[in-house]
Amino acid sequence: MAKAASTSTNKLPAPDLGASNGGETHQTAAKGGAVLTTNQGIPISDNQNSLKAGARGPTLLEDFVLREKIMHFDHERIPERIVHARGSAAHGFFEVYEGLADITAADFLQRPGEKTPVFVRFSTVAGNKGSFDLARDVRGFAVKFYTQQGNFDLVGNNMPVFFIQDAIKFPDLVHAAKPEPDREFPQAATAHDTFWDFISLTPESTHMIMWTMSDRAIPRSYRMMEGFGVHTFRLVNAAGEATFAKFHWRPKLGMQSVVWDEAVKINGADPDFHRRDLWETIDQGDVVEFELSLQLFSAEDAASFDFDVLDATKIIPEEVVPLRPVGRLVLDRNPDNFFAETEQVAFCIGNIVPGVDFTDDPLLQGRLFSYLDTQLKRLGGPNFHQIPINQPKCPFANYQRDGHMQMAVPTGRVNYEPNSLAPNGPRETPNGFRTFPRNEEGGPAIRIRPESFADHYTQARLFFRSQTPVEQDHIVAALVFELSRVETPAIRERMVANLLNVDNDLGARVADGLGMKPPKAAPAAVAPRDMELSPALSILEKAIPTFKGRKLGLLVGDGGDAKLVKALQTAVEADGGVVRIVAEKIGGVTLSDGSVMAVDFKVDGGPSCLFDAVAIVVDEAGGARLAGMAAAQAFVKDAYGHLKVIAATEPAMPLFGKAGLSDADMDEGCLMLASPDDAKVFVAKAAAGRIWPREPTLRPTP
Repeated sequence: MAKAASTSTNKLPAPDLGASNGGETHQTAAKGGAVLTTNQGIPISDNQNSLKAGARGPTLLEDFVLREKIMHFDHERIPERIVHARGSAAHGFFEVYEGLADITAADFLQRPGEKTPVFVRFSTVAGNKGSFDLARDVRGFAVKFYTQQGNFDLVGNNMPVFFIQDAIKFPDLVHAAKPEPDREFPQAATAHDTFWDFISLTPESTHMIMWTMSDRAIPRSYRMMEGFGVHTFRLVNAAGEATFAKFHWRPKLGMQSVVWDEAVKINGADPDFHRRDLWETIDQGDVVEFELSLQLFSAEDAASFDFDVLDATKIIPEEVVPLRPVGRLVLDRNPDNFFAETEQVAFCIGNIVPGVDFTDDPLLQGRLFSYLDTQLKRLGGPNFHQIPINQPKCPFANYQRDGHMQMAVPTGRVNYEPNSLAPNGPRETPNGFRTFPRNEEGGPAIRIRPESFADHYTQARLFFRSQTPVEQDHIVAALVFELSRVETPAIRERMVANLLNVDNDLGARVADGLGMKPPKAAPAAVAPRDMELSPALSILEKAIPTFKGRKLGLLVGDGGDAKLVKALQTAVEADGGVVRIVAEKIGGVTLSDGSVMAVDFKVDGGPSCLFDAVAIVVDEAGGARLAGMAAAQAFVKDAYGHLKVIAATEPAMPLFGKAGLSDADMDEGCLMLASPDDAKVFVAKAAAGRIWPREPTLRPTP
């Protein structure tokens, strides 16, 4: 007899609930199968929306379904974070450009040039602590400002939108993206059935899918990606006037990403690529710098937009609301101890200061509960704020006492307020935090998604069509790859049907890449519209022609031209780049003038995927030796395949031949090094970026 299939419900014995309506229990769903309930067995009528005071009102504390679901999710992992487990961090400061008293009373934004200490943590989202850095994933961008009015945590991502509109869906999203629970794989990857099953049934995720399938999901470095606060916040000035705001971080070095094949190979060559890059940059005396800009708009402006600013799946195009630069973030010191600082730092989105306030964004409202609850579990109790990395740098005092891991030793008999027995004890202040007295639209307590949240495809279309053709090709290729790993045909079909609402060509190309006939477009609650394109959404449109912060992989053989090597080092360093020497042996390489140069990588341990451009300086004997080495052949072949600028001396040409590259393949990105003067030409070419015209001949997309 065949074994009965197991269900996805838990294995606890079902209670005898009695019968009704012909023997069917009230715990049987209308469509068959088990009813979704709380852990107390209470049937859930709506698992898609949190309980709000009116359709666009704040989320209510009485929502026991939300609280139980989020709290259980927050406590699923100890001590590792459930999401954002793999991270890197650095200390630094934030310096405001000019006083912002016109828009906020936040003390750290009042005086031009004032510097506020910060601790910033970057992270991947889906993988565990031991996963690799170059997963296709969202990146966390969390900033803790240690202000004189307390800690302000701006807890964001490197993408300005999110997958879901309501926090009640966060456990479902993460469960779907994580390794499948019966087999615990794949790790740090969304190319599997459960993720795309959830996404294909959740049209609100479509805009975010465009971002995560774009090159923004595989950044070259934490130093070369943008950051966003995601939600709409309120800034409130001393007069009590409120302005809506969105936070944007822009990297000083400009954005840069890798290509997918390169990401895969980096993960094999150096799974700590981003972590190492951040550490080494600061360790060698350089700084990591971002600029903070704000999008500022009034309630009247918000009402005029054809999207809802409380919807976290939407952006405000920069062409609609320009960015106002307000300060710079400089990271200049590595942590002293990874565990004590990077691992134990606790970011809570509810940590705000006077002059900053929340909105009724239902994803933000749920995060306000979730983050504090998570830290209580992960860090052992209510006193996690006493861990040095989490402590405010301003005085703090209250009557909270005891609890697990209490390190302070409060004195005296008073632990309550008001009191008359401790006249010098902490008291309320009229200058303290005051919640902005917003006028809620009110209404009945309901679980409903407002109609203004219903357009799931217009901005996804805006993002896709605002990309350059190269970037559109990458989105298509990413979707084809991810969906090709999905085993269930119905999921692929549903997903392509959704993509057809974004762009007919996009849907057709993905269907072609999967070898399937395009289905009909999925029904859309709101028909997608065409918006004016936004070049600001493209990485390549905003690319900065510079080699600053980049790395040259210089493959040198014994007998290599010493003057040429020196010229390359000088040209790269003059443009702010770094040279790493790759050679046959780690012990050193002897140049043409007899000098011995220190080596950073043995050739098989320093593949070209670790560098932004490569150069090869060898004599005839060295060129012949390298031509016979598989690792050297791969060094050249991968550099060409990853569209990098390559320079080489004439004796290296046999190596190119062994790597499968002919004279016909030598395009504008392949330069000959005949004299030291060629070094500057090479660096200028490398600063311009990848050789994108090369890609269609190597990786044609549907």
